[in-house]
Amino acid sequence: MLFFGKKTLDKKSGREKEEIKKPSNKKVSTKTLSGFMELLPAEQIVFNKMFDTIREAYELFGFIPLDTPILERAEVLLAKAGGETEKQIYQFKKGDTDLAMRFDLTVPLARFVAENWRELAFPFKRYAMGKVYRGERAQAGRFREFYQCDIDVIGDEKLDIRFDAEIPSIIYTIFNKLGFDKFTIQINNRKLFNSLFSGLGVSEKSAKIMQSIDRLEKIGAEKVEEELSELKLTKDVIEQILNFINLKGSNSKILQGLKDLSIENDEFKKGIEELEMVVNLIQQFGVPESNFRIDLTIARGLDYYTGTVYETRLDEYPEIGSVCSGGRYDNLASQYTDKKLPGVGISIGLTRLFDQLKKKEVIKTGSATLTQVLIIPMTENPELSIELASVLRENGIATEIYFTQDKMKKRLGYADKLGIPYTVIIGEDEIIKDVYTLKDMITGEQKELKREELLEKMRKGF
Repeated sequence: MLFFGKKTLDKKSGREKEEIKKPSNKKVSTKTLSGFMELLPAEQIVFNKMFDTIREAYELFGFIPLDTPILERAEVLLAKAGGETEKQIYQFKKGDTDLAMRFDLTVPLARFVAENWRELAFPFKRYAMGKVYRGERAQAGRFREFYQCDIDVIGDEKLDIRFDAEIPSIIYTIFNKLGFDKFTIQINNRKLFNSLFSGLGVSEKSAKIMQSIDRLEKIGAEKVEEELSELKLTKDVIEQILNFINLKGSNSKILQGLKDLSIENDEFKKGIEELEMVVNLIQQFGVPESNFRIDLTIARGLDYYTGTVYETRLDEYPEIGSVCSGGRYDNLASQYTDKKLPGVGISIGLTRLFDQLKKKEVIKTGSATLTQVLIIPMTENPELSIELASVLRENGIATEIYFTQDKMKKRLGYADKLGIPYTVIIGEDEIIKDVYTLKDMITGEQKELKREELLEKMRKGF
């Protein structure tokens, strides 16, 4: 029996002694921590397919992988954190080092580019797909550990506006590949907000105004107007803000409506110019207008974004909210370097998206295994089974061997429970005839096949 020791100080001798403590027989709870997702095999297979679909789309557009550490020095992460985010960071001390767990993939990117910019080719197009950690209150759709799938294009001193238009074409590609037809990529430009607030003389309250506007869909127009009044804005200012965000219609109609506001501000005019250019370029990238539109209520947070901003919603499931968001920022790594590194990027919260779609039964799970063929040896010597398994794997067919000498019913039951589509039985009769018995686990049909016939069947079957 194992016992666990604990070192204590002997008061009489002043020396350390080890106390032997018998472990409790009480069973430890196996329940996962709140805010952490754990999936069954059939669910994990679907999750991995979604993960791979996103990764392949990113690579299709020329993005290269980057995997940064989950742990960073706390000062690195805290340099760009603030407000509620800072409170949510998991932070601890190991020896003399203050450590923290990454809360997003953007701050590690900023640190990486600041550290390695001399070795990088610009524009630097990277994708990162990994777990991040936030110590917030776990609730529906909010996790403490979750996967983010990010892309960013980073420029050296400058970054062409055409990258802003390429991003929606990547979003369009991803959600099409994930099997969605009805989704909308909403776009706006933060220059419009910034210059509007400046012209109205309320720049110092812009952060709180945008917080309210950003929640318009959740709380409704009446509540937004109420919150703007609580900020001590005049009725005229509130009316102009509401007139601005209530511009609706086709993309061309909204652009014309912005021009008709006749706001004499260079930054406002620049925002309209950029927005118009991005809209035209998105169409050139082949994104249908039914899948993207200008939405002047999209604010995207506080001061981080400085130009084009995006949010993506699934039209048939609006209650899920944004499933992909991001935008343009002037300087990625200002806390780490004096070098100007503008960028544009997006993030997909895959854990949340998967969880919400699973709860709505949009995601359908299938087999609990990736195995396509289960070989069942019926003789003591498994040499022929091992040889066949090697040949099948060389042909890209995922194969298992059932080595345990159980009854046939149990062996077939194993394949049936996991959803393995085919079994290959190799017994004395098969060895004598130089054939393999192939059983279709769905139809129950059995056939004796030569090796080449078996391989041909397997290739066609998958």
